Amino acid sequence: MERIPCPHCGPRPLAEFSYGGEVVPRPDPEPADDATWGAYLYVRSNPKGPQSERWVHIHGCRRWFTLTRDTATHRILDTPLRKEEA
Repeated sequence: MERIPCPHCGPRPLAEFSYGGEVVPRPDPEPADDATWGAYLYVRSNPKGPQSERWVHIHGCRRWFTLTRDTATHRILDTPLRKEEA
């Protein structure tokens, strides 16, 4: 069973989480045109390898966090620190 390390609750089963997508930097609202906003909302790089992703612990603390996961192997490479460890 895959486990995801929640920075607030510790390692929990994958079924407790929901995937929020890859981390994409938000464009500056002033100079951004419709094409820029469209790319921000819908275009993703979908790399094979390491990718920073947003996850939410829906059946636990209900908090969002970022982790780095290898999309080819599903191995978690960089985990957020638990609040006691920070």
